[in-house]
Amino acid sequence: MDFDLSENESVAAVGFDRSLLLKPIRGGNTYEETVERILQTIRLGLIHPGEQLPPERELATMLEISRDTVRDAIASLSEAGYLSIRRGRYGGTFVADTIPAGPIVIGRDGDVIERQHFTVSDIHDVLVLRAVLEPGAAYQAAMSDLTGEARERLWSVHQETASATVEDYRRLDSRLHLQIAEMAGSNSLVTQIAQSRVKVNELLDEIPLLPPNIAHSNEQHETIVMAILSGRPVDAEAAMRAHLEGSASLLRGFLT
Repeated sequence: MDFDLSENESVAAVGFDRSLLLKPIRGGNTYEETVERILQTIRLGLIHPGEQLPPERELATMLEISRDTVRDAIASLSEAGYLSIRRGRYGGTFVADTIPAGPIVIGRDGDVIERQHFTVSDIHDVLVLRAVLEPGAAYQAAMSDLTGEARERLWSVHQETASATVEDYRRLDSRLHLQIAEMAGSNSLVTQIAQSRVKVNELLDEIPLLPPNIAHSNEQHETIVMAILSGRPVDAEAAMRAHLEGSASLLRGFLT
């Protein structure tokens, strides 16, 4: 399948990335969830090092929270080293040029805390949750009545992932999986998969990213995407499950 995207459409697809997670927050812990949403957007590569975040007023509108909450969350992430606040005419809030690496957890007060290591139980928990969420997302995406724009966007994101360098691969791989979740039509599902994906990437960062693994992953991605675009939910679910089982086997082999 070949979709022809104009330059403007390609730019629109890229600009759509950060909005995947910056959607209205529902619930009482708005500060903690704001920290988590912005942090996920950074760590999953939906906004790059050195790029500027939307202004506080715009973020507050996107998340449907107060500007004070946005300001507090930005201050916490700046203190943790993820954001840089610049003053003056060309000021604003920017993603840090060098993002802290390593496993993290978000504390009860929204603090970003380094995790020392993963236990076998931690790894099992991450992989089981992913195996439950993502095949269902692929199934629902294939069941959805996708617009032409949505179909082009999914194919474009897949193509960009397939042609990614080793350095960019994990970021674009994450974006593709989140895009599939978006196609399922549930903001809550996107949020859950983003939380899962951050933990999965922390595990994946502990093992080598080898060209044969990338090639095989890209083949599986194409099978998943084609099943979604052709409206075959059972095939999409099975292809996603096979894809996740391969990653899980690598992680268990290297880390347990």
